[in-house]
Amino acid sequence: MDLILTIFFLVLLTQLISWVGKSVLQDLVYALYQRVFEGTKVTEQRQLKTSILTTKKELSETSAQDQFAKWAKLRRKVDKELADLERLNSELASSKSAFSLKFGTAVWIFTGGAQLAIGWWYRKTPVFYLPRGWFGPASYWLSWPFAPAGSVSCGAWQMACRRVIGMMERVVRDHFEYVEETEPQIVEVSDDIDDKSE
Repeated sequence: MDLILTIFFLVLLTQLISWVGKSVLQDLVYALYQRVFEGTKVTEQRQLKTSILTTKKELSETSAQDQFAKWAKLRRKVDKELADLERLNSELASSKSAFSLKFGTAVWIFTGGAQLAIGWWYRKTPVFYLPRGWFGPASYWLSWPFAPAGSVSCGAWQMACRRVIGMMERVVRDHFEYVEETEPQIVEVSDDIDDKSE
């Protein structure tokens, strides 16, 4: 019974990740990761951006001909802050790409890799036995490749779970699309028809 549920929940987890979208999930987890581990860099980036905007505003209000010394000082400050911001942005971008690689690997290990490992480890173990004669010659294919005859193999059970979960997804999506389509629509009636008949 444990093997049945383990395979089912692994397939369900894989399908949930594919429904939500790996990139959406990755962005959510990265935002949490960034808030916890890179909070100082993000705060520094935000402060640099606001400082650059205020300095640029002050620079645009300063005349380069009348107040050249002040204008040059502000210009150097903007250039330095832009260079610092560029450096910080590249650090955060490289951090995000490294996180993306690690996250993708972790997702594969916990979904596809775990399914492969369980399928290989329990390849000769029946998930459950079928009642004799229910499926006739098809019972051979359900036990394929290594499970005993008259049983369901891990691969067949994974395929059946994936198929049923996929059908349930379509049923739920179709239901919500049907509900959205059947909501009452407010139609405005104009008085143009009455005017033409008179």
